[in-house]
Amino acid sequence: MILELKEICKDYMQGKMTIPVLKNVNFTMKEGEYTAIMGPSGSGKTTLMNIIGCLDKATSGAFFLDGVDINSCSDNAMSDIRLNKIGFVFQSFQLLPRQSALENVELPLSYASVGRRERREKAIAALTRVGLEDRVDFKPTQLSGGQKQRVAIARAMVNNPKILLADEPTGALDSRSGEQVMELFGRLNQEGVTILMITHDAGIASYAQRVVTIKDGILAEEEGRE
Repeated sequence: MILELKEICKDYMQGKMTIPVLKNVNFTMKEGEYTAIMGPSGSGKTTLMNIIGCLDKATSGAFFLDGVDINSCSDNAMSDIRLNKIGFVFQSFQLLPRQSALENVELPLSYASVGRRERREKAIAALTRVGLEDRVDFKPTQLSGGQKQRVAIARAMVNNPKILLADEPTGALDSRSGEQVMELFGRLNQEGVTILMITHDAGIASYAQRVVTIKDGILAEEEGRE
């Protein structure tokens, strides 16, 4: 299993009150799967994504990512895992506005201490993979919303992560651009990329092979797809 969550709970303190957000979540993914977690606002899906993305830790339960016991990891170890094993795609793109598409994609490689020439080669290859080889020198202000998200996907993929996490990846896009991004996810999955997507939109979730529904912090339903 690339992902394994066992009896995951997450509580937050509100004054002296304990507010449970995730309740005994059990969830697994195999390498190469494409799964969507669907739920309304406040259902706990973003909290779950933050735990899977090693941005937060569970209150209790066990979590293994690519065989690593995340709960036993230090903050530095979790940072290394985020850099090397996880690619993040966000609704708001989170691109650096003054940097070119190439420079934005190179950023994770600079944190990984990759040499300048290799950084450039890998970043160009990643942009080519998402169909933006002719936009490497464009800044985000010169790109459409769909192109910005493809730059973000290239950045997420440039380190060849074990899993791609996409949080509402079409939320800021028009319907046509959203379809193009989802088609790109489908192609990446066919190439072997493991994808976990969070969405509130059943139409977007339908692109995944498997849909898990979360409600009130509980994984309530699971659908298999051929």
